[in-house]
Amino acid sequence: MHIGGVLIFEGPPPSYEDFLNHIRSRLHLVPRYRHKLAVPPLETGRPIWIDDPSFNLEYHVRHTALPQPGSEEQLRALAARTHSQRLDRAKPLWELWLVQGLEKNRFALISKSHHALVDGVSGVDLMTVLFDLSPVPQVAPHEGEPWAAQPEPGAVALAARGIKGLLKLPLDVASGAVAAATHPGSKLDKLKEALEGIGEVAWAGLNPAPETPLNVPIGPHRRLSFVRNDLDDFKLVKNALGGTVNDVVLTVVAGGLRTWLRSRGVRTEGLELRALVPVSVRAKDEHGQLGNRIVVMRGPLPVYVEDPVARLRVVRHAMEDLKSSKQAVGADAIVGLEALAPPTILAQASRLQFSTRLFNLLVTNVPGPQFPLYVLGRELEDLFPVAFLPENQSLAVAVMSYNGRMDFGLLGDYDNLTDIEDFGQALRDALAELIEAAGGKPPRRRRAATAA
Repeated sequence: MHIGGVLIFEGPPPSYEDFLNHIRSRLHLVPRYRHKLAVPPLETGRPIWIDDPSFNLEYHVRHTALPQPGSEEQLRALAARTHSQRLDRAKPLWELWLVQGLEKNRFALISKSHHALVDGVSGVDLMTVLFDLSPVPQVAPHEGEPWAAQPEPGAVALAARGIKGLLKLPLDVASGAVAAATHPGSKLDKLKEALEGIGEVAWAGLNPAPETPLNVPIGPHRRLSFVRNDLDDFKLVKNALGGTVNDVVLTVVAGGLRTWLRSRGVRTEGLELRALVPVSVRAKDEHGQLGNRIVVMRGPLPVYVEDPVARLRVVRHAMEDLKSSKQAVGADAIVGLEALAPPTILAQASRLQFSTRLFNLLVTNVPGPQFPLYVLGRELEDLFPVAFLPENQSLAVAVMSYNGRMDFGLLGDYDNLTDIEDFGQALRDALAELIEAAGGKPPRRRRAATAA
């Protein structure tokens, strides 16, 4: 359940010491990066975040190099191995690798954070904190005394905090009831909408996703492939053929999967795959806060449609129906109701909500900043997001827009997705078909990316 990215910068790499000092100067802006998980004994409460008294920045910020001139293929192999290893849950749940030796006078960062620490949208906020908005490094404002870890609580203190949290829940519910009594109309309307949404989520869960070569047992090792695109190409298709940028993304993924499945000998007539599409429910006043504020919806991937324009039309209408439904509201309500459940029941509820039999693959599209970012004067050139593979899911597609780009990060099971490069090329071809149908020119950034 760790997510991250591979970030490629122009220019020579900074020294490890300079990079460490740069990160150290920003850590006070993201205090969660010094926190680790603690579990109250005997399940007297949910896991809580506490200061890591043995926090060591050098453990989390790591330094490595490719054999010069290092290729992007070697970088992807390194990133794939990094994302094949679990994070140590006894420490803060993140790593950042400084990678030098990349060809064409470039260097890279490989980031990895557990999904409990950060979701895609808050990750964008974090990125704008850790990086500069101009080539001239900015001094991060700092108030108060230098950070000093609070002593790690013992078992008795952890149990007390866990019980306190459980006792607080009925009070929160009671305060909600008082608010409902004060403003009964609006609260009842919201309750009705939530109940209808939960019903729609339950109904959607009755229809399992079809069996495909993507949905097989997977191992611990990973492959990575990158696909570079221009955001303007997706906007061109959207403006000419209708829908949203996200509709175009799902249509491109559906087209790529259609070609890939047929190359595997799978008949696509009448076959519609299902994508798990994370949707942020983070309010505007919650930006800048870490943690996970997403719910999931199951969007259609009509691989049975041959014509790309017709495929976009099917996706667009299906997503409009999904958005007009109350599935997102229902999913958010389920998350809220889980707050009242004991930890063991919470774990089971989370697994049901995220049951892998209900979808074929994860497709996540995160809007990033549309302006250049810098680290110590070096401009960020490409940002390839990396998702995670749930059980029996051998492919995940992560998409992120940044400064006019629309880069795809493809994560695959090492043994089952030996042809992940072919899928990447199928995505390029699917986008090219849509651009041609929209009356545009071939994509400008169609640089091949060999899978690692």
